[in-house]
Amino acid sequence: MKSNRTSVPGEPGRFKRFLNSAVGRIMAALKFPPVKKICMIVLICFLAALASTGIINAGVILAPRKYIYTDFSKVPSRSVVLVLGSQIRGRRLSPVLQDRVEASIRLMENRTGKKLLLSGDHGDKYYDEVNAMRLFVLAHAPDIPEEDIFMDHAGFNTWDSMYRARDVFEVKDLIIVTQEFHISRAVCMARSLGLDAVGYAVNQERFSGKSLRSWQFREYFARVKAFFSIVFRLKPRYLGDIIPITGDGRATWI
Repeated sequence: MKSNRTSVPGEPGRFKRFLNSAVGRIMAALKFPPVKKICMIVLICFLAALASTGIINAGVILAPRKYIYTDFSKVPSRSVVLVLGSQIRGRRLSPVLQDRVEASIRLMENRTGKKLLLSGDHGDKYYDEVNAMRLFVLAHAPDIPEEDIFMDHAGFNTWDSMYRARDVFEVKDLIIVTQEFHISRAVCMARSLGLDAVGYAVNQERFSGKSLRSWQFREYFARVKAFFSIVFRLKPRYLGDIIPITGDGRATWI
């Protein structure tokens, strides 16, 4: 027999009653103890961060892959050879930086590049990466004309070096010289700024596994930072007057 019951105004319909019941069961199931709830939130955030940073790292590594060379003889010619700075001790180059500068000397002597741009940190008069590099080049490569050696004293990080190469030195195309662990990020940044950049990945086999693991760990987070620099087009710490790379590099010697 069919019920003659009529709906009372304001009484929920069947679907609404079902929905309320389902939501109630879900809410009851989620009533974890406070500590467990916090742990779940932290775990979810960690997994999300791990996935997003992993995707960013993969993109920064893969995007410039075809522009990176490990065979010296196959590096294509460009107008400028850019050396990225690294640690020094007084006027003495660290092994990492010495390998980069020596590779750049080979490229210049082979005429793979026409101008040499040494970019590093000279933010303090007692810490001067660029002059240390310049003195090494002058001592070990006297055949490179002095006027072809340029110094970027405000290359405080990789992004600043690329940005200033384009906007201060008016570089259009370049070979970036740095180690394998660093080269993908450097080339990716340069090409994102419209530079016709290729990279020469300096062999890093002579360094210990511990050192390489430390660099690679830092590089994982540096690639994430690079991604945000690329997306938001961050300005470098310092720009200054234009110094055309087509001029006389000795004007940058300080």
